[in-house]
Order: sequence, then C-alpha cells, then structure tokens
Amino acid sequence: KLSHDALQVEQLVYWREPKKSAVAFGVSLLVLFAVATLSVISVVSYLLLASLCVTITFRVYKSVIQAVQKSDEGHPFKSLLDRDVSVSSESFHQLSEKFLVYLNSFIRQSRRLLLVEDLVDSVKLAGVMWVMTYIGAVFNGITILILGNADATQIDRFIELVQTRMEETFQPISNQHLPHSLSVSLSVCLSVSPGCRTGYQEL
Repeated sequence: KLSHDALQVEQLVYWREPKKSAVAFGVSLLVLFAVATLSVISVVSYLLLASLCVTITFRVYKSVIQAVQKSDEGHPFKSLLDRDVSVSSESFHQLSEKFLVYLNSFIRQSRRLLLVEDLVDSVKLAGVMWVMTYIGAVFNGITILILGNADATQIDRFIELVQTRMEETFQPISNQHLPHSLSVSLSVCLSVSPGCRTGYQEL
C-alpha cells in the first residue's frame, strides 16, 4: 500500500491532475534550465527575489484596499502565518531512520563492490562506470536531470495511454474472433490480472 506522499507523486507523474502536474513539470524544468545556465547561488537568489516581489506586492495591495474600504481584514497571509510548520520529533526520527537504512545499505554495497567480494558484480560496475565516462563527456549532470525530468513526467503517461488504446482496440477483436468461452476468460484475465494483460498485449 502506497503512502500519502507516494500517491501524490504518482498523481503528478501520471498526470491525474493535469493542472498540478503541468505546474510541477514547468517549475522543475525552469529551475533545471536556470541551474544549467546560472550558478546555484544566482538561481536561489532570483527565486527568493521573485517570491518576495509577489508577496510584498500582494501585501501592499491588500493594505491599500483595506485602507480605501476602511475594513479590518487583518494580515492577508494570516492563515499561513498561523499554520504550524515545525517538524515534530517523531517525523524527524522517522526520516532519520529511513535515511540511516539507505546510508548503511549504500555503504555495504560500496564495500562489497569496491573490495571485489563478487568478481562478476565488480566487473559489471567497472563496465557501467566506463560507459558513464563517455556519457559524461557528452552530457553534464544538469542535462541528464532535465532529460530525466521530462522522461518521468511524459513517458510513463504515454505508455499508460498506449496500453489503454491497445486494450480498447484488441478487446472487440478478441470478442469477435475467439470462441465465446475463451473470450470471456480473456476478458476476465485482462480486467483482473496485470500480468495477463501484459502478456496479452505482447501477443
């Protein structure tokens, strides 16, 4: 069972909510392009400056409106200022434990591969690193992140659409040309078993 955060990520990746996915994709792509052309310090400074320009302008605008209308609505960001954004000790310990698990696993795997506990795995790692030297000569890290960002938000959605279209296309054909009992069994299999659906699509 996926956690709440994992479900939100899945909804963004598969464009369940197009507006949120478009905003997330556009912002992440803009930040990556900015980092590719500017320094990280400049990107952070520009982002904070843009945020301050928006919030200060909105605060001044609301203050002028309240002065003209002689209303007392209070601070425009009061609901956000009153919200508790502190990290609880329980959440911190959970994150620390998860990070510690991944860190220990990384250390064990690195030791096993670098000290050649398994010759085949170490040779595979050497081959991968050799290929990465050629990739690094063509692409830098930011370029790979930009391509990965586009792949994560577009390719998965494209594959899902293709699978849906294939099911819609081949389902009537199977119902017309296959025996009735086999067609019913195939329909049940496609609707229940993802593995059966994948195998049927390959056929």
